[in-house]
Amino acid sequence: MVKKSEHLLQGTIELEKLYHAVVNGDNQIVEIAVRAALSAGVPAGQILSDALIPAMTEVGHLFEAHEYYVPEIMISAEAMQAGLSILRPMLAATSVRSAGRIALGSVEGDIHDIGKNLVIMMLEGSGFDVTDLGVDVCQSKFVQAARGGAQVIGMSAMLPTTMPRMKLVIDALKAEGLRERVQVMVGGALLTQEYADLIEADGYASDASMAVRKIKKLLSELSGTESRSESTDRTNLSRIPAPQRYL
Repeated sequence: MVKKSEHLLQGTIELEKLYHAVVNGDNQIVEIAVRAALSAGVPAGQILSDALIPAMTEVGHLFEAHEYYVPEIMISAEAMQAGLSILRPMLAATSVRSAGRIALGSVEGDIHDIGKNLVIMMLEGSGFDVTDLGVDVCQSKFVQAARGGAQVIGMSAMLPTTMPRMKLVIDALKAEGLRERVQVMVGGALLTQEYADLIEADGYASDASMAVRKIKKLLSELSGTESRSESTDRTNLSRIPAPQRYL
């Protein structure tokens, strides 16, 4: 009994260390704390829900309070990915519940990806199952992602010449009878809420932290109106992309 209590205490201590290590962007401490928490008997899903996700939520709050900027967010997101890479096989084996299925890409003709990649890392840190469609993504690939079960389609455009592609994707979703099944989120340096409304997108975000909050809200609205959400409650987190480094 004493040994079990000691394990529980040690696990709690390691989760606390892990939380602060992610917020501070310390990859080495993150890896050590994740392994120590696992050794103390903390389930992989609990490490994700009690440490990694709250830490990235706090990073988002710090960004919104102008205490963190894009470089700090990226450092914390990479630290989170260091821990997630250790947990990924265990999360996949136990079919941990995903916060939702998201597919993101830069529209056709646009090869900018820094903002998109940052949003992906923030979403993964918040427990979402994210498919990175890449850059220069054609309409059919977005449609295929929606047909494949994505609950939110996210599009990024950084150029005035590529922004109209977003409306073409939305029109394609309508033509395929998929528009009512997915929520559409858009973002990019030149985009505004007015433009998002004009092209009939469901949401717009000016930064990664806002994107996570808006996507959570969109999924909450979707789950309130779509019975099909039950079939996507459990997803295989092995599909989370491996950590990458971005310029």
